[in-house]
Amino acid sequence: MNVMTHRHACRFPRTCLAVIGCLAFNFHGGPPRVLGDESLRQRDPIVLAVKQTKPAIVNIHGEKTVTAEGTSAEPGDAGRRVNGMGTGVIIDSRGYVITNHHVVEGVKRISVTTADHDSYIAKLISHDPQTDLAIIKIDADEPLPVMAIGTSSDLMLGETVVAVGNAFGYEHTVTKGIISALHRTVQVSDAQNYDDLIQTDASINPGNSGGPLLSVDGQMIALNVAVRAGAQGIGFAIPADKVMEVAADLLSTRRLNHTWHGVVAKTKIDATHCALVVGAVDLLSPAAECGLKPGDVIKTVDDQPVNRTLDLERAFLGHASGDEVSVKVERKGKPLALAIVLAAAPKASDESGDPTWDLLGLALKPMPNRQFRQLHHGRYNGGLSVVDVRPEGPAAKQGIRRGDVLVGMHQWETIKLSDVAYILERTDVDRLGPLKFYILRENEPVTLYGFLTVSHRRK
Repeated sequence: MNVMTHRHACRFPRTCLAVIGCLAFNFHGGPPRVLGDESLRQRDPIVLAVKQTKPAIVNIHGEKTVTAEGTSAEPGDAGRRVNGMGTGVIIDSRGYVITNHHVVEGVKRISVTTADHDSYIAKLISHDPQTDLAIIKIDADEPLPVMAIGTSSDLMLGETVVAVGNAFGYEHTVTKGIISALHRTVQVSDAQNYDDLIQTDASINPGNSGGPLLSVDGQMIALNVAVRAGAQGIGFAIPADKVMEVAADLLSTRRLNHTWHGVVAKTKIDATHCALVVGAVDLLSPAAECGLKPGDVIKTVDDQPVNRTLDLERAFLGHASGDEVSVKVERKGKPLALAIVLAAAPKASDESGDPTWDLLGLALKPMPNRQFRQLHHGRYNGGLSVVDVRPEGPAAKQGIRRGDVLVGMHQWETIKLSDVAYILERTDVDRLGPLKFYILRENEPVTLYGFLTVSHRRK
């Protein structure tokens, strides 16, 4: 989103490098290490981190056509063909890989090579240009190793990190550094701006994009995304918590399988663990029918452990409408077994067309005032809950997500569906230019905003 404001378990306590260093260098006397004895080196936390995560890191190669200015060529523009490279991280054993959108954008044949030197042709599954993230998929004969995901919520300045990637085409290059800063805003081009990035002095070079930034515990705490032109020792990465949030949307069963569960969940992260808590349940949804309630802590889905929203979507992914999926939750400290019968995703518009869906790519529903006050408070009188977002539609391109709450457009409040209809049916809507919108999002302390272009009116 053009937002102007604004670890499958959590990681364990960080290894004390100083103590290991003392042992390795024998500062307190004793016999020297026998020549050729690699046991101490093999126990070095960075060595272990790389060894543990390398199988889940892939190298990406592709060729695209660009114009003289470096942008993707338009139809009919000959442009020039260039070789591109990047990195990706396996987040599901079925071959789903997350990387940067700019790594695969405009690439017709995405070539992927694993750490075992197996080669595949990947297909682009979904992407979000605003956050510069994309999901690609490779089809392997056997389940693939999956990256251990950490949390970016407790990172510390000066913390040791490791970057792994396809730097300048040198596959699985490993560099070490520290976290130099947090919450950086970086403008890399006229078209791409990043918010809330992690800055590191671990060498991040062209080709590192989409690769992991690792903790010494061997967990991904960020996804490498950019280098600052003309600068040395400055690289940036997207925090893992944000990456996982977007990945859950990109890999949602509603988007990929067109099935519906109706769970609106949020990941709760503290110093010891991650937990997935039900924030809301869609009315008349399969989740509501099975008795799932806000506040329930989801423990497993289809017997798969669940800690994040991404785990929830991964567990449902591949099931068809009508499939019964077991769900185990904890309600007020007591275990409870439920079963969700998945349904076909409801259509957001009928044959006659819905202007909100047609023009904005949004499906909205009124949010009861009591529910709004429980979730949000302050200056707004109410809002509309986003229940669906059309892939590649205007709202999706601006980063609006299911679960967001639309509280305003242009100069008007959006409390009722008729408020949005009034705005879109105005005869002067085209002359208003891009419509500024305002949304509230779970765990975001401020109002987020962006601009929607309404350029094609219904006839």
